[in-house]
Amino acid sequence: MKPFRKNVALAIDGGGIRGVIVTRALAILEKQLGKPCRDIFGLTAGTSTGSIVSAGIGAGLTGAQMTQLYQDLGNNIFKKTLRSRLWLITKYRYPHEPLEAALRQHIGDLKMGDFWTTKPSIDVLITCFDLEENRTRFIKPWKPEYAAWSAIKAVLASSSVPTFFPAVDGRYVDGGVGSYANPCYPTAYELKFCLNWDPAETTLISLGTGVGRHKFDPQRANSMWAWDWLGPVMGAFLKSADDEQVHLVDTLFPELDFRRFQVQMSEDIGMDQPEQMPRLLEYGDEMARKILNDEMDIPPSFKGPPLPYEGV
Repeated sequence: MKPFRKNVALAIDGGGIRGVIVTRALAILEKQLGKPCRDIFGLTAGTSTGSIVSAGIGAGLTGAQMTQLYQDLGNNIFKKTLRSRLWLITKYRYPHEPLEAALRQHIGDLKMGDFWTTKPSIDVLITCFDLEENRTRFIKPWKPEYAAWSAIKAVLASSSVPTFFPAVDGRYVDGGVGSYANPCYPTAYELKFCLNWDPAETTLISLGTGVGRHKFDPQRANSMWAWDWLGPVMGAFLKSADDEQVHLVDTLFPELDFRRFQVQMSEDIGMDQPEQMPRLLEYGDEMARKILNDEMDIPPSFKGPPLPYEGV
């Protein structure tokens, strides 16, 4: 693995239980480097399950501890009940309480501002979408409006995938509802323009949570019912937003040591399938191997030379 630069940032995608792919890879990275994530990264950013990992790092948890957390709590958080099966008439599938209790046990009563004031400080950027104001919020420990937020509230807000969990305070839902299921671009912006890190002295690690193997039969397109389009349309939106974020970082921060890692799964594993834990751990091992061998997953940039800007 190519050595990291002076400053190191981490951005983690959403993905529910598939976050264990990331924690497993981080545990192996910690073993390779001989130090915990809290001593490796000065900035962590995450959306949804990525916010759990980012806040966990800020609280001093190791990759191995977070991996065990996912293994222990997956079946409890995503417990299959009558509610989860009849969610169309119960409004959401899973209550917040099991996840909140686990966060309280492992993160405690930390405020967002504590990440910034504790020495050594760490910047923890968490995304969520504000339904009331119709905008993405970037929750940061150094911003006065968020310093008093509990870390648990920030994580729950970022993790509240619509239909899976209830909205926090009746207004905050998963940051992936906007354009930031992959938060690598706001992370690059944060490190350069907010922390004043020199991109030429900075490594940004961006970690996905696995891409399933989707097969679509074009013969079906004109015979699909309205509800049949939900999956393909959401998949297209998330994949396009993901590629957009990577392309923005690759294009606008050319001096940055940007490393994007993703694993291609041979099956579709949903965000609420803890029964797939053994397979997910295998994908975590694969991601770790990619990180340690610099096998990056950068989507192709737009082809051709840039056109001259003429303005209007």
